[in-house]
Amino acid sequence: MKKKSPASINRRKFVGTTAKAITGFFILPRFVLGGRKPDGTMYTAPSDMITLGFIGTGKQGRGLTSAFLETGEVKIIALSEVYKDKGILTLENIKNFYSKNGQHGKYADIPVYNDFRELLARKDIDGVVIATPDHWHAAGAVRAAEAGKDIFCEKPLALTVKEGRAMVNATRLHGRVFQTGSMQRSWAEFRQAVELVRNGYIGDIKSIKVSVGPPPIKYDLAAQPIPDGLDWSKWLGPNAPSAFNSELAPPVSNDVFPNWRKYKEFGGGGVTDWGAHMFDIAQWALHMDNSGPVEVSAPDGGLHKNLTFRYKNGTIMTHEKWEWENAVLFTGTEGEIRIERGKLETTPVGLKDRIIGETEQHVYKSVDHYKDFLNAMRKRSMPVCDVETGHRTASVCNIGNIAYQLNRSLQWDPVKELFTDDDEANALLGRPMLNEWAIKL
Repeated sequence: MKKKSPASINRRKFVGTTAKAITGFFILPRFVLGGRKPDGTMYTAPSDMITLGFIGTGKQGRGLTSAFLETGEVKIIALSEVYKDKGILTLENIKNFYSKNGQHGKYADIPVYNDFRELLARKDIDGVVIATPDHWHAAGAVRAAEAGKDIFCEKPLALTVKEGRAMVNATRLHGRVFQTGSMQRSWAEFRQAVELVRNGYIGDIKSIKVSVGPPPIKYDLAAQPIPDGLDWSKWLGPNAPSAFNSELAPPVSNDVFPNWRKYKEFGGGGVTDWGAHMFDIAQWALHMDNSGPVEVSAPDGGLHKNLTFRYKNGTIMTHEKWEWENAVLFTGTEGEIRIERGKLETTPVGLKDRIIGETEQHVYKSVDHYKDFLNAMRKRSMPVCDVETGHRTASVCNIGNIAYQLNRSLQWDPVKELFTDDDEANALLGRPMLNEWAIKL
């Protein structure tokens, strides 16, 4: 959050003094005064609330407004949305939240901006939540950092490796807190799996199988009329002109996750969509949050039956279907760990309930991804899935898609973030962005 000015501090003292003075005349609700809730936890007084702006209010963004409001620690004071109906629906959801949860305060009018730069220009916003399609992430996050906002950005972090590095650089340059929306890092089953791997409970890792969807395809949908209330030019933003199709931006009457994820112009297919979750767990377990593999090979029908990553220590990770969907299988010299959302199985069976001792290796413990971000904002510390972490996971997905596209093996330097002696592959690490929305790559 921004440093409080003397005027702000004096104003807070004034509010506190006034509240004490008038309690003899009427009783203020506890959510106004702060204090302790019936369950023993503390209310967050208005003066300590974090103010947020939301950029993108589609299905994912709408869900995130509820997740953050439920913390009881934020006030949403602005939205940015290029599809009018989605902004209206999100406002209705926020109003409903306050009507059902009076302990969190009352709804106040929230403006919806067509251009997120107007939202970023507001000095009263502490942080932003970016839930746009992937092709917008870097252009929005870099500008948010430049505007002095802390950032929560959905996964996968960036459409290309160079965009991800630009997001890291902007975050560090401007001293911002950045949480990637890889919320599995705040879930107990994934933390347990990672700590079991790190502490050697299944021995040396022989292989990792990541079961997620396919790589992206080129956008090829038929043109449809642009619906009223959708600013299609702003939806495309940094991208070259493309024909509208409702698969990319479905109406609010069709409450589904849109299919822009399938197309390389806007997303990275299943490799980056679910892959950004599951490759992330593999990276975490291998202690690779600041690095990555050194080789990626496309399926060749021979030595590499599946997309294959190799790490410097020889560990092999494949993009490979097995019995579970959207899951990770760790195979070691002494056992196995199978993990998906809400489900952890191990061989030996009892291993999944093993209590990791105090003297053993532990990873950062977060039990609420959204509160973890807010706590980091207050402490000016790194959250559980910092921008560098999100970038490194997205990079694994991105270079995997490049190998699929070129259909060959590539040597990767995770320090330089370049392919070794391969101009064709390196040319795919970034992409052209329209001048108005371009960022330095």
